[in-house]
Amino acid sequence: MHRNMKIIGTGMYTPSRVVKSYELDQKLSLPSGWTFDKSGVETRYYVTDETASYMGAQAAKDAVKKAGISLKDIDCIVSGSGTMEQPIPCNAALIQNQLGLEMSGIPCFDVNTTCLSFVKALDLVSYLIDAGRFQTVLVVTSEISSVGLNYKHKESSILFGDGAAAVVVQRTPENESSKVITSHMETYSAGAFYSEISGGGTKFHPREHNEETEDRFLFSMNGRLIFRLSSKLLPSFMDKLLENTSIGMNDLKAVVPHQASGMAMRILQKKLNIPDHAFINNIKEYGNTIASSIPIALHETIESGKIQRGDRVMLIGTSAGLSIGGMIFEY
Repeated sequence: MHRNMKIIGTGMYTPSRVVKSYELDQKLSLPSGWTFDKSGVETRYYVTDETASYMGAQAAKDAVKKAGISLKDIDCIVSGSGTMEQPIPCNAALIQNQLGLEMSGIPCFDVNTTCLSFVKALDLVSYLIDAGRFQTVLVVTSEISSVGLNYKHKESSILFGDGAAAVVVQRTPENESSKVITSHMETYSAGAFYSEISGGGTKFHPREHNEETEDRFLFSMNGRLIFRLSSKLLPSFMDKLLENTSIGMNDLKAVVPHQASGMAMRILQKKLNIPDHAFINNIKEYGNTIASSIPIALHETIESGKIQRGDRVMLIGTSAGLSIGGMIFEY
């Protein structure tokens, strides 16, 4: 079912610290060029003293400025992030505070399905916008992965970077055609433990953190098992995403995937037969920024002029869970 929602502004923020692949080669005592060859990432950004809410607020200010509105026009803030600044309160509330809206009463809540958090947040918001529940919604994703990397797991730790992105959305005016055309998500918890941080919640509470248990509190991923499962499931997922539409890959101006890794991007493009001209790939410049990767790539694609009003765009990716999700919208 179509939903009348229009993206009116996008923004992004990356931390000031730039980390090149050769630096990780040196840090991890790896042969020169190993990190780039394995990851496809040349540059990533790590925080120094930035917080997730600070980064999210900077991206939000950029999006609000591009939208040509005021912060006071926002009537809901949604954070779609896979990492949290702190367990309580939600990221969205902390972003509201960073924006100087602490006494505004603007409702704030989080959506978390790890790397697909932005896509799912945008999907849910589209129903609220279309129904008239909210008029102007700020969707923000802000991710700090660098603090939780386990450098014992070289192949996964070299993939990630930090960053934030935001979009402002409103109900589409009567005389315009911007809309969400279709969306779909599936979760297969057979892969729940292929990508996880098991510590930090109530199962392994932070009180239990010590030198012996530290690995529980750091990121762990079995990339090969994720690739195997997601590759098996992607074709049938795409059939369901495109069901009841007449859309094919050649009808899309841009396909913006989750920037998981160089290998994952190649597999995705090949599996789904995505044309080179439509495939948006910025893994080399930012690395895997978790849920921020799709909106950062979307923002840059819009800013470059590649996407124009009326163009059809697909957002697609996988996330821990294991989940697969996607959306097609008319920009």
